[in-house]
Amino acid sequence: MARAPLLQISDLSLTHGGNPVFDGLDLIVQQSDRVALVGRNGSGKSTLMKIMAGLIEADQGDIVIPPGVSVGYMEQEPDLSAYETLGDYAASELDPMETYKIEMVAEGLKFNPDTPVATASGGERRRAALAKLLAEAPELMLLDEPTNHLDIEAIAWLEDQLKSTRAAFVLISHDRAFLRALTRATLWIDRGKVRRQERGFEHFEDWREEVWAAEDDARAKLDKKIKAEGKWAVEGISARRKRNQGRLRALHDMRDERANQIKRQGVAAMELSAAPNSGKRVFEATNLTKRFGDKTIVEGFDLRVLRGDRIAFVGPNGVGKTTLLKLLIGELAPDEGNVKLGTNLEMAVFDQARATLDFNQTLWNGLVNDPDMAVKGNSDQVMVRGQPKHVVAYLKDFLFDESQARAPIGSLSGGERARLLLARIMARDSNLLILDEPTNDLDVETLDLLQDILGDYDGTVLLVSHDRDFIDRVATTTIAMEGAGRVTAYPGGWSDYRHQRSLAQSEPEPAAKPSGNATKPNAKPDKTAPVKSALSFTEKHRLETLPGVIERLEAEISKLEGFLADPELFTKEPEKFQKATDALVERHTALSDAEEEWMALEEKANG
Repeated sequence: MARAPLLQISDLSLTHGGNPVFDGLDLIVQQSDRVALVGRNGSGKSTLMKIMAGLIEADQGDIVIPPGVSVGYMEQEPDLSAYETLGDYAASELDPMETYKIEMVAEGLKFNPDTPVATASGGERRRAALAKLLAEAPELMLLDEPTNHLDIEAIAWLEDQLKSTRAAFVLISHDRAFLRALTRATLWIDRGKVRRQERGFEHFEDWREEVWAAEDDARAKLDKKIKAEGKWAVEGISARRKRNQGRLRALHDMRDERANQIKRQGVAAMELSAAPNSGKRVFEATNLTKRFGDKTIVEGFDLRVLRGDRIAFVGPNGVGKTTLLKLLIGELAPDEGNVKLGTNLEMAVFDQARATLDFNQTLWNGLVNDPDMAVKGNSDQVMVRGQPKHVVAYLKDFLFDESQARAPIGSLSGGERARLLLARIMARDSNLLILDEPTNDLDVETLDLLQDILGDYDGTVLLVSHDRDFIDRVATTTIAMEGAGRVTAYPGGWSDYRHQRSLAQSEPEPAAKPSGNATKPNAKPDKTAPVKSALSFTEKHRLETLPGVIERLEAEISKLEGFLADPELFTKEPEKFQKATDALVERHTALSDAEEEWMALEEKANG
C-alpha cells in the first residue's frame, strides 16, 4: 500500500509586487525524501519554504499535510524575545524529560545553551534555531541555509546527523559539498517554475544545462517559424484572405507566446581589475605570536606569501582566523615576532559581518557615498575601476533591478547583500583581496563566476571560508588553525589538507590485523586508530566521525532507558511511554547500523 505524502501542494499561485513568484505550482514531498531546493538568489526558494511551513499564505492553491504529520522549519531570524537563554528557546517545545537532547545537539553545533539571549550574536541565534529543529525531530524538516555560521567541524557533524535521520528534509544551501553528500532529489526554481529531478544535487548542473539547451532549441525553432509565417503574411495573404484568417491568428498566437517567454537571468557582470603589481613578497611573518589573556591564537608561526598566492584559512569558529588575517596585513600588532609587508599593496576587503554596509541607506546612496566610488559633483554616477558609470547601470551588472536602486540595503536578502559588497570591492583596483566568508548566501552560478574571477585575478587572495568545495576550487595553500596556537600550512585545498593531515597522523608501520573483538557487533571503535589510505576521502571522514555518532546514540539510549524505567509511566502517561519506546527502538537500530558501517570501513582500511 502506497504511503501518503508528508506534504502536497496543488495549483499554488503567489504574486509579489504585481509580479508572479509562482503560478500553478504542484509539489509533493514524500516520506524519506532528501531534497535539494536550488535556484538563483531572489528566485523564491525561501518564500517556497515558508509557504511549506505555513508562514506565508499563497494567493490561491491547496497545501495538504496529513493529520499527525509534524513539519519543522529552521527560522533564519527567530524571535527569542520571550526567552532568557538560547537553551530556553531551543527547548521550548520539548517535554522536560527530553531537554537532554539540546545539550547533545548544542555540543555538535558548538553553541552554549546558557548564553543569554540579550548578548547572543546572530550566528548563535541561528544555531539555536537549528538545535531546536533537530531536537524536536519532526517528520519533515525544512532547512534554509543551515550551514551559515557553522564551522567545518560543525558542518561535518550536521552532515552525519542528516545522513542518519529517518525524517524527510528539504534543504537550501550554498555549500555544494553538503548538498552532494545529502540529497537524493532536486527541486529547481527557475522563473517561477519548479522542476523536480529524482537525482541529487551532484547531477544538477548537467540537468540544468540540458534543460536550457532544449529551451534554446525550442526558442530558435519558434523564431524561425514566426519569421517564415511573417513573410507569408506580408506576401501571400491578399489572394486568399478569408481562408487564411486561421493561419494569421496562429501567427499572432506564436508572437504572443514568444513575447511572454521569460528571459533567463544572466550571470552577474563581475570583474576584478588588478592594480599595478605589488612586490613579489606580499608579506613575511616570522615567529608570529598573539595571545588574548590565557588564550593563545598563534605561537611561533612563520609564513611567506608571494604575489599570486591564494591562501585559505580554516579552523573552528572562534579559533582566531580573522585575528591572524589582521596580524598578517598589519592591522593588529603581534605580541612577539614580526610581519614585513611588501611594497605597493592595494587592498580590498570583503567583510563577513557586512559591517561596511549601512542598512538604512539605499543601494543608490550606499554606492555614490562610498569614498572609493564617489564621482565629485555627480550624484548619479560611481567610479568603476577608474571610469565613471551610472549607478543603476552598475547595479544591473550585479543583477539588481532598477526598482531596487532606491530600496534600503536592509531589505535585501543575504545573497543580495553579498553581491552588493562584491560590487563595492570590485569597483576599485586592488592587488590584495581579503575575503572573509564570501560564499555565504550566494547562488551556484554566482559562486562559479566568483571562482573563475579569482582564478584569473593577477593579485593575491587571502580567504576565510567553511565551504570545502570552494576552498578546493580556489586555494593553492590551506592554513589550518587547530587551537592552542597551533597553525600549520598545507599545500593545496581542503581535500589536500585532509589527506596530508591523515597521512601525518597514520602510523609508519602497517597496522596489525583487527582482533577478534573487532568483528563482533558490540565491539567499540578505537577512536585513536589511524585512518588508512585505502579508503576514499569521504570514507576516511566517515570512519573518523562514526565513533562520535556511536557515543551519541549510546548516550541517548541510556537516557531513554532511564526515562522508561519509571514503572508508572505507562499508566500515567501512555503517549509519552509510546513515544519514548519508539525512539528507543529507532536509536537501537541506528546504533546497530552505525556499528556495522564502522566495522565494514575498518575492515576495508586494514585490507
